[in-house]
Amino acid sequence: MVQDSIKKFRQIGTIEGYSYLILLFIAMPLKYIFDYPMAVKIVGMTHGVLFILFCMLLVLAWRQAEWSHKENALFFAASLVPFGTFFTEKKIKTYE
Repeated sequence: MVQDSIKKFRQIGTIEGYSYLILLFIAMPLKYIFDYPMAVKIVGMTHGVLFILFCMLLVLAWRQAEWSHKENALFFAASLVPFGTFFTEKKIKTYE
């Protein structure tokens, strides 16, 4: 059960990381350079839902795997930085 929640957390973290990169490097240039704001609305909403799911799975995995507060803060902070979740993926895999 613990490995399952950690695996789901890692998978959603990867998907959420890609959605963040798409938002920053594709949707935002479409909005501000090519005057196409719909891209940010669609990708932004998708990323928002994925981020909320990421946070919920982070709390679930944290409680089940009994991670320290430091590790939990690291995983959350990494999600706020572009490419951050990809750097923590190896650490998360060690818990699976």
